[in-house]
Amino acid sequence: MVVRDSTAQPARGRYSVCYVNGFQTQPQERDRWLRDHPDLLLRDGSGEVLVDPAWPDEMLLDTSTPQRRTRVVEAVAGTVEECAAKGFDAVEFDNLDSYTRSGGALTAEDNAETARRYVDLAHGLGLAAAQKNTAELAEVGRTEIGFDFAIVEECARYAECAQYTRVYGDRVLDVEYADGPAPSFEEVCADADTPASTVLRDRELLPADAAGHVRDHC
Repeated sequence: MVVRDSTAQPARGRYSVCYVNGFQTQPQERDRWLRDHPDLLLRDGSGEVLVDPAWPDEMLLDTSTPQRRTRVVEAVAGTVEECAAKGFDAVEFDNLDSYTRSGGALTAEDNAETARRYVDLAHGLGLAAAQKNTAELAEVGRTEIGFDFAIVEECARYAECAQYTRVYGDRVLDVEYADGPAPSFEEVCADADTPASTVLRDRELLPADAAGHVRDHC
């Protein structure tokens, strides 16, 4: 399996997953959202756009009402359609957990309802749909939203792997990062809760010929 950004081409001969930021804006699309969809950006009480504290160049999308959820998905649909046209096999929708950074303006249900629309869109285009992180929604993600598999980051580090494998079985891809704290990767692989498909990478995802590149798997 290979996961690539929606701006890239799928990997030939591999199960290719298209990365789409479904609940926040991509940095390169900031101006487009501000120009074309300013009312779909989540704002605080003073009207300022809310951003992801860890990624301040990503603005949160407003999924707080049925009408806005529909329009958000419509605004992102073109990107998902491009993924299908390029020949990707599946799509992952990132930042399902944006509600945790919304200051109470969004709820888990708001994003779950939006995710259902994304999954329907993906399935209608012949793409499988992956849940990205958000262990607390794993059960809902599989049984109610309809995600086909999960792509997660550092579930071993945060002791969340069992929450995913309990509902997705072996359809979980976990990425652990080499700069993370204990446990060691050997301990991660020895843990019965660790997904069978677990890879260790450098956080920058550097190519194989670059200094600092790390790649290992259980």
